[in-house]
Amino acid sequence: MIELPEVETIRRDLDRDCVGKKVKNIEVRIARIAGGTSNKSLIEKSFDQEKVTSVRRIGMLICIDFSNEMSLLFGLGTGGQMLRVPNKKEENSRTGVIVSFTQQGQLRLIDNNADATLSFHETENIFEDRPELLELGIDPIENPVTWGEFAYRLHSYKIKLKTLLTDQTFLIGVGPMYADEILFEAGLRYDRLSDSLTTNEVRRLWQSMVQTLYDAVKYGGSSIEDSFFVGITGEPGSFQDHHSVFQKHGELSPRSRKPIARSKFGGEWTYYCEQSQV
Repeated sequence: MIELPEVETIRRDLDRDCVGKKVKNIEVRIARIAGGTSNKSLIEKSFDQEKVTSVRRIGMLICIDFSNEMSLLFGLGTGGQMLRVPNKKEENSRTGVIVSFTQQGQLRLIDNNADATLSFHETENIFEDRPELLELGIDPIENPVTWGEFAYRLHSYKIKLKTLLTDQTFLIGVGPMYADEILFEAGLRYDRLSDSLTTNEVRRLWQSMVQTLYDAVKYGGSSIEDSFFVGITGEPGSFQDHHSVFQKHGELSPRSRKPIARSKFGGEWTYYCEQSQV
């Protein structure tokens, strides 16, 4: 499971590690990731000897900008990994893309769930090429909004809270895992309607969202069971050790000391404390 804190963790690590490095060559091992063989060939021909100038995030995509004013957009999908490894490290059979640097090894995209993506663009034309990126919602890490603006947007909907929090046109990168954690910290049920919240409840939800995502990035994301998420050195995140409710049904709630419940919602389990979330 890869949500916003996991992608942001990878972005920050790549920014520290790769900026200023020169590309020796790029190999696209799985053409599907790049959208076909023609794109594969263009990517492989376009970046030799170019330097990485920045690593940023556009929604859930990692954008690597190069000195030729071209950019690569990496989408990790549900189980992608971006790993910094020595040139001679044994290759994973699911390796989709290899970026080799003139010094200090390679960056490899591992496509574990066959849903990773890669596209290339002139840096100044990214949003012209990908206009759907202009429709994304609040980015609580890159461009956080005030709680007043959050309240205004929240109350413009009449929809169940977990559905809204996981809607990428409202809030970027929050999936089932962090939605459950945010709602627990805010003391709100997953099925409360968004326009029913009081001023104090909206403020709690906003504070919970900001703090939960901030802490998740601080601890390097969440590496839960059956998740492929690791940082670029292969180290797992540790925020799962600080989860309060997600996948903890039957354990005692840290707030009420009653068992954590789970219910089916939107086709998957949602985890919550029946006594303290209203």
